[in-house]
Amino acid sequence: MIKNTKYRNSTFTSVAGAAFLALVLGSSFSLRKPKVFVIGDSISMHYGPYLKKSLEGFFEYDRKRDKGQALEDLDKPVGANGGDSQRVRDYLDKLLQDPGFHTDYLLVNCGLHDIKTNPGTGDIQVSLQAYEENLDAIVKQAKKLRAQLVWITTTPVVDSIHNRSMSGFHRYAKNLGAYNQAALGIMNRNKVPVIDLHTYTVKFGPGVFKDHVHFDHKTREKQADFIAGALAEIHRLRGDQ
Repeated sequence: MIKNTKYRNSTFTSVAGAAFLALVLGSSFSLRKPKVFVIGDSISMHYGPYLKKSLEGFFEYDRKRDKGQALEDLDKPVGANGGDSQRVRDYLDKLLQDPGFHTDYLLVNCGLHDIKTNPGTGDIQVSLQAYEENLDAIVKQAKKLRAQLVWITTTPVVDSIHNRSMSGFHRYAKNLGAYNQAALGIMNRNKVPVIDLHTYTVKFGPGVFKDHVHFDHKTREKQADFIAGALAEIHRLRGDQ
């Protein structure tokens, strides 16, 4: 297991694409391309095509998939949308039962669905305690899969932007901060590398939202390049051990 590192700045996107990945990977790159499997919410579905393109030639990219059902309503986690931490945990249990599944890197995010809040009662979909329990379980599941878990922090929520247009459920930045902090604690204790997509995305400001919580195409592409660069560095560090 490599030493935990938190990737949070933009230096990995200074040179985008294959040339940069080749520079970072150096001698760590081999003819057998390492496999990357993504499980995440609709944010990951949006940056996914750009991430696949950024990794092309260096990593084999795959993710939780469907036939388009998840795109019909991004707020309802079905198919490719990993949903909350309990759904991710349940999905990983299924992968553990699949003898044909193998990946070198397991990129995981969950949080936006966990913090969904009932506007009337204030009840949160997945309590902070349950979230922590689920993430502890996810860490153990990744070990059983013999995959290097890489945690991606949950992207920003702006209360005024989100809640003025969403009557069915609300989200709050204070809850998101608490859940991200809890996740970082768990990953640090278990020496799981973290790609801090939250901090990276915050710097672009609220103008990059295309709706209540999703981002415009330019931001998705930048997010993908950032993740690709961070993953390349994680792979290089593993090769140096």
